Amino acid sequence: MPQKLILASTSPYRRELLGRLGLPFEVANPQTDETPLPNETPEALSLRLAEAKARAVAEHYPDALIIGSDQVATVDGRIYGKPGSHERAVAQLRELSGKTVNFFTGLCLLNATTGNADIRGIPTLVTFRHLSIDEIENYLRREPAYNCAGSAKSEGLGIALLSSMRGDDPNALVGLPLIALCDMLHQQGMSVL
Repeated sequence: MPQKLILASTSPYRRELLGRLGLPFEVANPQTDETPLPNETPEALSLRLAEAKARAVAEHYPDALIIGSDQVATVDGRIYGKPGSHERAVAQLRELSGKTVNFFTGLCLLNATTGNADIRGIPTLVTFRHLSIDEIENYLRREPAYNCAGSAKSEGLGIALLSSMRGDDPNALVGLPLIALCDMLHQQGMSVL
């Protein structure tokens, strides 16, 4: 009998992405402290949190394959999290206007039975167009992306804010790198096709 597949995330975006693979899975809230450690790089933070989320859920699913994922958006070492409000989203987009942002996604597939974790980092470089305050306000009125790092949904209207994207997996920008995940699942003997 194949192992259960568990997504250690409450993100509706990650749930929708994993659903595209057509595999049965369950969702569990990892309830993980996401506070960066002193002097922790954004990339290290993303990788640590992806694994921590998977391990937090493992105690409830000791026979499962558990997916943990975390994303950090950075420019020049500064982390841009989820804005949470209109005012902070406007401020973020003004700061990101004309800049290239590294959306670094940490991905972990934990085999709870063995305790072994496959952990990978997938960067996506996103360049924002030079944005006017009217464009920012119009965008946020139409698509209030307050729960998205960087204040923009590339899978929605937010694509109009961007001038380019460079990365190995377009799904990584949304929060779950499916290309890497398919390879990880294959390594664990779980066929997607």
